[in-house]
Amino acid sequence: MLKNWLRSKILFLISSAAVFLISIHTPVISDTTLIPSGDESIIISSSKLEKLFDSGHFTEGPAVAFNGTVYFSDITFTHESGMQAGHIWAYTPQTGQTKIFRSPSGMSNGLKFDSQGRLIAAEGADFGGRRLTRTDLQTGKSEIIAGLYESKPFNSPNDITIDEKGRIYFSDPRYVGHEPINQPVMGVYRIDPDGSIHRIIIDAEKPNGVAISPNQKTLYVVCHNNGTTNESQLPEGTSVHKGRMALLAYDLSMDGAATFRKVLVDYAPQDGPDGLVVDIEGNLYVAVRDVMRPGIYVYSPEGVERAYIPTPNLPTNVAFGRG
Repeated sequence: MLKNWLRSKILFLISSAAVFLISIHTPVISDTTLIPSGDESIIISSSKLEKLFDSGHFTEGPAVAFNGTVYFSDITFTHESGMQAGHIWAYTPQTGQTKIFRSPSGMSNGLKFDSQGRLIAAEGADFGGRRLTRTDLQTGKSEIIAGLYESKPFNSPNDITIDEKGRIYFSDPRYVGHEPINQPVMGVYRIDPDGSIHRIIIDAEKPNGVAISPNQKTLYVVCHNNGTTNESQLPEGTSVHKGRMALLAYDLSMDGAATFRKVLVDYAPQDGPDGLVVDIEGNLYVAVRDVMRPGIYVYSPEGVERAYIPTPNLPTNVAFGRG
């Protein structure tokens, strides 16, 4: 019953400046060039891709509230759009309206809802907060849950996942921002319910998207090393030496420690993934920014591609809807 419930869901796909919805079991598709392929038990080929919003600068981090409202970040790079410091938008499916929820957002990137319905935001650099905040949607009150590690600011918190014990995991790379890089590594951190913060991964090179398997035994980490820590300062046409582009799997122990297991997918020399989400069967839905084949790649837990959902632009993230 739960399996069928999940597959009747919708996916919210985020690409550079737009938000899309794909209805898994809708028998109409509006663009014949964007036909999903692969295992139809994952997604049928007649599924529909529908644009919901296209007024953003660089959209990221979709997260769906308990009432079905879709929240997502809009990263307003300062060198391109001035001192806006980002927005968080809220899309209401019942009305089809999208409105600003918070502005400035502290350059929020990844968003997640915890078991109490509170919105957790990873705030990045480039005049952002470089921290994790938690907001009670009922009262509007926010609090900082991770601001420093070993008395130093984070580099640029990027993505978030939460385990069944309420522990929060987040990645901390740097892609843009004038601020000094204070942490010696681009790592993955864990926040325990008591508020303590632990750096648990230091060997992911440049971690981005993070997600946990349904059995709580695997922490998936995207490595997306674009070769620079401040793309805004690169002269136009500058070539950079990119690093690893891969989807990594770490063994996750009961105490929240992580140990590298294997590279699930290696995307080099093409650009690799960004955000990802996992379904209840353990399949991974990964936003892959390959200019030759952009879209959402669906993998088995072993890293075997099972389905492909093409997108018209380079995707940044993906989330399941509710209801």
